[in-house]
Amino acid sequence: QVQLVESGGGLVQAGGSLRLSCAASLPSGRTFSSYSMGWFRQAPGNEREFVAAITWNGGTTTYADSVKGRFTISRDNAKNTVYLQMNSLKAEDTAVYYCAAALGWIKTREHEYGYWGQGTQVTVSS
Repeated sequence: QVQLVESGGGLVQAGGSLRLSCAASLPSGRTFSSYSMGWFRQAPGNEREFVAAITWNGGTTTYADSVKGRFTISRDNAKNTVYLQMNSLKAEDTAVYYCAAALGWIKTREHEYGYWGQGTQVTVSS
């Protein structure tokens, strides 16, 4: 079973930055590079939405339009960790942020991911 643990959330002023991390624990025989990784977020009263995703080797990334140019997803396969660098944060970025893992190619839809972390809260004050 893949276990994902997010960290790095917190309270930040609008215009500020945060870097989220997601560390993966993997079952025997699996390597982190077997998985494409994604970040999603859920604001109060809203459905969970896609934020960013990255292929197994980091060679391809994709972003939601709302975060393009401000957020950067990256990964370190040697550390079994994926990151989300968030710059120029806005109040509307306030949400619980989740990382997710899926075998195979890059994915952008929630139901395509089989493994999820517990989430980390990001609050942006205006």
